[in-house]
Amino acid sequence: MDNVLKIDTSDKYIVPGLDRGLRILCEFSRREPVLSSPELARRLGIPRSTVFRLLTTLERLGFVERDAGGRDYCLGLGVLRLGFECLASKELAELGKPILEKLRDEINYTCNLVVRDGRSVVYVVRSVVSSPYSNTVQLGTRLPAHATLLGRVLLSDLSFAQLQELYPEEQLQAATAKTPATVAELYRRIQADKASECVWESAYFEPSIATLAVPVRGGESGAVVSALGITLPSSHAGDSSLVARLSKIACAAAGELSQLLDHVVALPSPDISRMHERKQ
Repeated sequence: MDNVLKIDTSDKYIVPGLDRGLRILCEFSRREPVLSSPELARRLGIPRSTVFRLLTTLERLGFVERDAGGRDYCLGLGVLRLGFECLASKELAELGKPILEKLRDEINYTCNLVVRDGRSVVYVVRSVVSSPYSNTVQLGTRLPAHATLLGRVLLSDLSFAQLQELYPEEQLQAATAKTPATVAELYRRIQADKASECVWESAYFEPSIATLAVPVRGGESGAVVSALGITLPSSHAGDSSLVARLSKIACAAAGELSQLLDHVVALPSPDISRMHERKQ
């Protein structure tokens, strides 16, 4: 029996266009990797003109592409990229959690793993110690990448042109007095970071917190896929021997996780600007 699109219009939170677009993607399978616009319209029970507009949008975003004949459609690399990103994120959390817990038990400070989503860092793994000091982050917390040490680590693979594209504004929003004011200043700090294995500073994003951040690399290219961070009270930041010890241990933990992630396949994000230039 054909799948017929049924949208519960009584639910005010449903977005019909998004619902239809996702249902189109779900119609493709290993058994039917190529489908035509009329066939999709018939299956979903919606006008052909609507299906064509949805397919055009999905094609521009890289989620579907034309087959060799140029008339029918199949899934594009955008869908594949999302699948790999999902698997990679889950694998990062699964592999990183025991490493972070071991690190936390060894140093008795809270440890975190974060990834970058656009202009934000997102906390995906945390191993917390009981402490009289605290910060406001929890799993899923998003912080501005340009204003955090963890973000600087995650931005380290970007060229100056890529940073400018990510931050087109003249002035960057300040979180503290230590936040870089411009993209040029942010880029200079990122380049200076590369002279050492880790980044360390006190009261950079929160006055009472000191942070040590180390890159976690994965895949054949050795790209930065995550950042491992240690947070501790700013009052402990003056102990140079402690900082040196934490740096050494954190780098070893990040290296261990990087080795485990070497087999994760990373696909590049689709070039949206070029996709918009495709002739329909």
